[in-house]
Amino acid sequence: MSLKWTDSLDIAIELDEAHPDVDPLRVNFVELREWVLALPDFDDDPNHSGERILEAIQQAWIEERE
Repeated sequence: MSLKWTDSLDIAIELDEAHPDVDPLRVNFVELREWVLALPDFDDDPNHSGERILEAIQQAWIEERE
């Protein structure tokens, strides 16, 4: 399965599994972007991320934790 920037919930699940000890509320967007790009299943243009996309991923991650 390849992940794209628009797959915010799937990315959030992968991030939660990769970083179980991290509070998603404390992750800045620079770090979040780097972590998304480092996911093994991520396959999208690194330049297509923006603040809105990163906010959606972070929000999905927060909700995944609840």
